[in-house]
Amino acid sequence: MRAFRGRTGDTLRFPTGDHTVETIRVETSGGPREVTYLSYTHIPYVADPVDTKYQSLDVKVPVEVDGTAVSAGDAPIVLVNSVGGFLSVNNLEKSMRGPGGEDSVGARHGELALAAGYVVVWPGCRGRDNRASDGTFYGKAPAGIVDLKAAVRYLRHNKGIVPGNVEWIISTGCSAGGGLSALLGASGNSPLYEPYLEEIGAARTEDRIYACGCYSPIIDLDHADIAYEWMHGPTPRNQTGEPVDQELSGELKALFGEYQASLGLQGRGGFGALTAENYDRYLLEYYLIPAASRYLGALPDEKRSEYLAEHQWVMWDGDRAAFSFADYVAYAGRYKGIPAFDDFDLSLAEPSLFGDETIEARHFTDFSLRKTTGDPKAEVSADVKVLAALMNPMHFVLHDNPGCAPHWWLRRGTAETGISQTAIVNLATGLENRGKHVDARFFWEAAHCIDEEAEGFIAWIGDVTGFSRATGQNPSSRNSRGKRQ
Repeated sequence: MRAFRGRTGDTLRFPTGDHTVETIRVETSGGPREVTYLSYTHIPYVADPVDTKYQSLDVKVPVEVDGTAVSAGDAPIVLVNSVGGFLSVNNLEKSMRGPGGEDSVGARHGELALAAGYVVVWPGCRGRDNRASDGTFYGKAPAGIVDLKAAVRYLRHNKGIVPGNVEWIISTGCSAGGGLSALLGASGNSPLYEPYLEEIGAARTEDRIYACGCYSPIIDLDHADIAYEWMHGPTPRNQTGEPVDQELSGELKALFGEYQASLGLQGRGGFGALTAENYDRYLLEYYLIPAASRYLGALPDEKRSEYLAEHQWVMWDGDRAAFSFADYVAYAGRYKGIPAFDDFDLSLAEPSLFGDETIEARHFTDFSLRKTTGDPKAEVSADVKVLAALMNPMHFVLHDNPGCAPHWWLRRGTAETGISQTAIVNLATGLENRGKHVDARFFWEAAHCIDEEAEGFIAWIGDVTGFSRATGQNPSSRNSRGKRQ
């Protein structure tokens, strides 16, 4: 039984007349833009909500940019999720800028999207922290992704009523929100979520989306511990100086090879199969060295010389950087202890995500369960295995889910060490192997959730949809699915 239920019988029709008119100033590389928009707030997106504080959304529709009228009737819809740490997002309390504040990735994307003439939607959603007055939890997995799917269904249900083109829904988020954005894009229309969506009265329509922007995504949780030790195992201490058990690290690292081989991923440019043995070379060639080269190439000569003097493990030939993977890993350091996600004392966010109505946190990997119980044959319960799959975009990519989004923008920083870089690269490679349009790169020296090309992301949306603010929709691509299929 659910902890509590909001009012039933709520209409799923978008309230076209219920809005205020607001104005914001958006800083862009071309100078400030003044955007006037219609603001629709706190709209429940399911008919039978558990809690409307979370299961509701805001819609922002630009009507003027710098005093010039714009039409957003057929514009892309940017769905900004503000999730962090797999926690809930309270739609009733948050502002236009989102809970991350005015400097958050989502806030920046939302404002730039409005300035570009796009519709912006801010959904709330349940999270692992939601707890009713009787002590029961009502936001554990898969509640967050179910709510985001329900928000997409609400928009699609209101096709022709809600402003914007519901065939051009683009999701964006960072960290856990980046992981949910990836999951939303990968799992479109999957029947596995149907019972959960029916339970909350989600609209009976599709929940596929057109494109994803994923920043520093936390994904593939059931394999995150073994991938982390493959990459950071050689680092003997975490960021607080605590020693890492090298025997445990070795045990986890040994499991990564079999998992990576099971994915059957083929690298770019004829690289061949990605394996535990050659992954370091692939990261260097296609992600790390290009990121360092872009960074160094953009520095003034004096600043570049200073950087190279301070980082003598990095070589520079005037055009391209060079360094070893081992030197890079040693420089980046290790952020987490061991295990990095399914920790033995269940204190991290991820075990809490996999709790249930009465249990706050549960192990979701056999490795940690066996170590904590002392039973070498212990296995996590069948329901936890199902939840792990429902929270993992790789599950849907590897099974070539037909509703997977066709366009992907993936970014992370090289200075962040909270999850192995193999996670985002496996996602990118799996999508590429299945013919998706993928733009994936790293930002050199950037920390977690840093976006160094927010305007580039907004321009990319215009490119993959063919939408132009000046003309509404590009005449050369009038079909509702965009110009790239």
